[in-house]
Amino acid sequence: MIPWQLKEAFRNLVDAPLRRKTMTRCAAIAKVSTTEPVLGFGSVLDAGGLIHGGAVKLLSLRSGFSHHEERFNILYLVSSAQPAFAGDLVRACRSRGIKFVWNQNGVGYPAWAGRETERHNAPMRRLRGQADFVVYQSDFCRRSAEKFLGPAAVRSEILLNPVDLVKFAPAAESPPPDPLRLLAIGTQNYRERVVSALDCLRILREEKIDCTLTIAGPLLWKDAKREICETISSMDLGGSVEMLPPFSPDDAAAIYKAHHILVHPKYMDPCPTVVAEALACGLPVVASRSGGIPEMVNGTCSKLIEVPFSWDSLHTPSGRQLADAVDSIRKELGNFSRTARRHAETMFDERVWLERHERIFRELLAGA
Repeated sequence: MIPWQLKEAFRNLVDAPLRRKTMTRCAAIAKVSTTEPVLGFGSVLDAGGLIHGGAVKLLSLRSGFSHHEERFNILYLVSSAQPAFAGDLVRACRSRGIKFVWNQNGVGYPAWAGRETERHNAPMRRLRGQADFVVYQSDFCRRSAEKFLGPAAVRSEILLNPVDLVKFAPAAESPPPDPLRLLAIGTQNYRERVVSALDCLRILREEKIDCTLTIAGPLLWKDAKREICETISSMDLGGSVEMLPPFSPDDAAAIYKAHHILVHPKYMDPCPTVVAEALACGLPVVASRSGGIPEMVNGTCSKLIEVPFSWDSLHTPSGRQLADAVDSIRKELGNFSRTARRHAETMFDERVWLERHERIFRELLAGA
């Protein structure tokens, strides 16, 4: 097994031209002379391709504040959507007196990162340690960061990820009740979370519940598409499963609105935006009681499945557990859908999230 430090050194060697490009960009950065917040995002939103994952919340900030990638007074980076050679960028900004806000998502831990846990955590530890303010996406994010990155002597606040409640709203006409449309959406980063959702569908159909499942988003493990297609075939679900390719934030709202229930079996998800978006569109949530999800939902809009707590192994809910939770919601779907939307309005309003960021930014710029 090659140590992660050697792998990292090799990557840096291969990426030397990219680093030179980053350093050229850093040389052009200047602190803008204004008391109003002007944000820079390390050109994360200018990289091309679909915006997804941690970068999505940068779209909210871009819509709410002035922004520029060369002249700004606040650098805002997200741990799960870092620009290349973020350390060089942070050093350049701090040398010019530009404030640095770090948005901390999850960390690496042995269950999924294995021997490369520290490869994921070392850059986050360094960058968080240089921040003027840390926004934790959930209390789970804060606790896991303190465990794996260590304590941070910097001001911080917990702000759950936001949702545009105008864009993400229930469909004018709800999907008809039959068939029941289940949705598993997001970055599908390990096999068991997809297979358990498929097994949930198989069990429900065997119990004569007319339902379908849509799997939306990239499958990220080796040979994933072939493996999932074979699983669909072996479960005889060929006519009941739709697989969608990666999608844009603008496409996401339409996907939610065409479904009834979000099935989200991922273990230890730090603060999944898909949960907030689904609730805003009136989709109740079935998930595991792990990670940051218990902070995001309550019993009026979700069914959470008890799972063991472990940093060393993944405990994905079984298909049977998911199916029982889905069936429970199905019997009161109208009530769950209405309370899902009300809960989203209370917990995830983008306007409130932006207002709190504005206070943070102004305090930093005022030297408070």
